[in-house]
This record gives sequence, C-alpha cells and structure tokens, in this order.
Amino acid sequence: MHITLLVLFLGASRTVVAMCSAGILLFLIALWATKADIARAYRLDKFVAATNLCFAIPLAVFGALHLANVAFVLPAVPDYMPWRLFWAYFVGVALLAASLSIATKIQVLWSGLLFGTMMFLFVLMSDLRGAFANPRDRFGWTFVLRELSFAAGGWLLAASVMRSPNRSKLITVGRIILGIAAIFYGVEHFLHPLHCPGVPLEKIMPAYIPARPVIGIVTGAILLVAGAAILLNKKTRLAATALGSWIVLLVLFVYGPILIAQMFDPSAAAKVEGINYFADTLLFAATILALASATHDISGPPKAG
Repeated sequence: MHITLLVLFLGASRTVVAMCSAGILLFLIALWATKADIARAYRLDKFVAATNLCFAIPLAVFGALHLANVAFVLPAVPDYMPWRLFWAYFVGVALLAASLSIATKIQVLWSGLLFGTMMFLFVLMSDLRGAFANPRDRFGWTFVLRELSFAAGGWLLAASVMRSPNRSKLITVGRIILGIAAIFYGVEHFLHPLHCPGVPLEKIMPAYIPARPVIGIVTGAILLVAGAAILLNKKTRLAATALGSWIVLLVLFVYGPILIAQMFDPSAAAKVEGINYFADTLLFAATILALASATHDISGPPKAG
C-alpha cells in the first residue's frame, strides 16, 4: 500500500506534488506548534484549539497551487488589473507566508488582518461582479459568501490576539458574515441535499458515500440552527464550536474519501480538484472555529501572537 501511494505521488504532476507537499509540511509545523493546546483542551474544545492548524493547511495548499501552476489561477485575476502575472505569483507567496505565520502563531495579528483584507478585496474586485452578472446563479452567491467567510476568518484570527478596543468590532463583523453564510448554506443543503456538504458547490457526493441525503439534511439543519444563533449572538461560542467541529468531521469522513479516490485518478485535474475541495472546506471550518476561539477570549486577555 505504501509503495503504491509513493508511486502515485511521484508520478503525479508538479502541481499535485507541490500542493500535497506544502499541505503536509504545514500540517506538521502547525501540529508541533499547537499540540500542547490540543492536549489540554476538553472535548469539542480540541477542535477550537486546532483552529490555526486547520487554517494554515489550506493556505499552504492554495499558495503552492499559485506558484506551481500559475496558468490555473491566472484567469481569476481581473482583466483590468495591470501586471496580472505578478499578482498571481504575489498572492501565492502571500498565502504561503500567512500560512507559516498562522501555523507557528507568530505575528498572527498581521497575517490575519492582511489575509482577511485580501479576501475582502477579492470579493469586491471579482466575486460580486460575477454574482451580479448572473444573479439567479446560486453558485455565484455561494462564492461571494465563501470568500467573505474566509475574510471574516482572517479578521477573527487577528481579533483573537488583538490588544485594542477594535477587537470587539472585528468579532462582530466576522460573526455577522459567518451567521449569514451559514444560514444561506443551510437552506441550500435542504434544497440540494446530494451536493457535497459544507460549502454547497457544484460537486455531487459520490455514490460510495453512505447516507448521502441524511448527511446533506443534517448538515443543513446544523448550519441553520448554528447560523441563527451566531447571527443573533445567542450562545455564539457554543454554536460556532459545534458547527466548526461538524465541518471538520465532514472534511475527514466525506472529503477525505473523495480526496483519496481522486488521487488514484490518472487525471492531474481530478487530483487537483480533490485537493481543492478538501482544503476549501477545511478553511471554511477554520473560519468558524476562529469565531469560537475569538469569542472565547473576548472577555479575557488576548493570546500571544
């Protein structure tokens, strides 16, 4: 089995090798930095203690994608931007730098603020244009709320270490964005329960995933209940902890098998898609866990970082 996986890994495209290597390396770095916090945490708080780990891995994966296959991401750079190739590479380097900062918990204030601002600019410069161009396309609004959620996650990470009265404002902004996104996604899960859960994009859950409609409906219910609690600021930390933990479990037990299956696909595009869906949903989970972490610390001293 190990030999087969090694052959698959070495035989994969440069893009796949780069994305996997970056994700595994940052996983090990983040695990080393946060293992004591995870060990001390109790029950679902272990997921909250792993917030930085869950955040760092996807950023490393996406950063590696920018650098290893810039042609894949270049179409996402708006046509009106000058030096489009430069910006594609710059974002890749920025994502890798932010990933290392968040994994090691060094200068998280700046990496969180800058990452959140970058994602917010992506929404303003690209995603909103696409959504308004075809307002009846639900996926356009799904992308908008996904990128806004990622922005909120960066700001919430910064808020968790911030020593400023503006900390509560960042938490409020992040809470409102994530509450709206969770409610929207919850409704989408009830309307389309067979789509992959978490961020309801185009991909359908493969037939080998058991109880697909049940997974979709349960995920929709959790998103709706937790989203409403988060938006109304009622038991926010409990709701964010439960929802974030559930999304992490979906990443492991739904997107994990999908990733493994697609890594055995001879197509490099299929491998990249599997990695992207895994990392994308993990980052969504991390943004929700960041709210739980920031809310937990709101009345106490901020953490070092």
